[in-house]
Amino acid sequence: MKPIAPAYKTENIKYAVRDILLVADQAKAAGKKLLYLNIGDPILFDFKTPEFVTDAITASLKRGETGYAPSSGTAPALAAIRRDAERRGIKNVQDIYITSGGSEAIELALTSLLNPGDNLLVPTPGYPLYTAVLSKLEAEANPYYLNEEDGWQIDVEDVRRKINDRTKGIVVINPNNPTGAVLSRKVAQELVDLAAERNLVIFSDEIYDKLILDGQDHVSLAALSKDAACVTFNGLSKVYMGPGLRMGWGIVSGQEAVVGDYYRAIQKLTRARLCAPHPFMAAIAPALDGENAHLPAIVEKLRRRRDITSEMLNSIPGISCVKPEGAFYAFPRLERITDTDEAWCARLIREMGVVTVPGSGFGQKPGTKHFRIVFLPDENTLKEAYSKIGEMGAN
Repeated sequence: MKPIAPAYKTENIKYAVRDILLVADQAKAAGKKLLYLNIGDPILFDFKTPEFVTDAITASLKRGETGYAPSSGTAPALAAIRRDAERRGIKNVQDIYITSGGSEAIELALTSLLNPGDNLLVPTPGYPLYTAVLSKLEAEANPYYLNEEDGWQIDVEDVRRKINDRTKGIVVINPNNPTGAVLSRKVAQELVDLAAERNLVIFSDEIYDKLILDGQDHVSLAALSKDAACVTFNGLSKVYMGPGLRMGWGIVSGQEAVVGDYYRAIQKLTRARLCAPHPFMAAIAPALDGENAHLPAIVEKLRRRRDITSEMLNSIPGISCVKPEGAFYAFPRLERITDTDEAWCARLIREMGVVTVPGSGFGQKPGTKHFRIVFLPDENTLKEAYSKIGEMGAN
């Protein structure tokens, strides 16, 4: 047989968070001890899934809920998501669909909207899943830049300048991955108003919504206008410490006359893939309707680790780090290096055994270089890692 040629649509698909592990695996095979600061999986560190989540799943399995569920999700889970949306002030909810992780919710929403040649405004830096899906759909990423000098807030005027007649929507990640920035209410309102003015769908990724480290309010963009066409993404992966559960969802809101055909297209795709994992949906209602007693300790732990991250990285010559406000990521800037950020991160692994992710994997302003840190590891591990970064230097 001749070699099987893969689809050309896969050529530009990259995922820096996993790709850097190729270098790490080589170093590990050579006997290097590694400190992993590259992947946002709390379960790899000293966090655990709350018992009210695992108990609900166990009870569902014991009840024999292992057959197909309705394509959009079970009635109790959908009702809980709707109640949570109402508590957040989201009006005009037209459809909710439960998926195998937030990533599937995102992929279904983008697939249902975009044709080849369309473009989607994506934050730069931002989560690389969006650009990967766009590549598969033969649509284009239309990057807008976050303002590092303003705490990584969105530059609304830059967004406005980037809109053209092929622009169909805008992605907002709040809190942001990889910067940890929390969107201000003022900027959020300006974005919602701009999207309504230009007839854009807002894709609001809020998977870290309760991991706010300095007590400020988290604003759901869909709550700022009952008319805005919005798909809000969330799930159990981060706030509920269950990334391997693969439980996510999308909430479509706006006027029926505006979003009706769109959410019915999403429903077609949900039916085609049958359903999300049935037993795990049983955890959604206790998670969203519960008291979230697990959260204060988690937020306090993350706050301490964030503070160590900010203080130690900012003390290293050639590195500056905007203090993250949410999630568990930081996006420090490499101010002096002459090589690429990929080469610097690879050298950090080989020489010092510290695994981070090059900033270019998330997008960044031309001429700038960054790397992403996950500050989930315990305080001693973080201190050791940052000391090693300082020892190697950023020159």
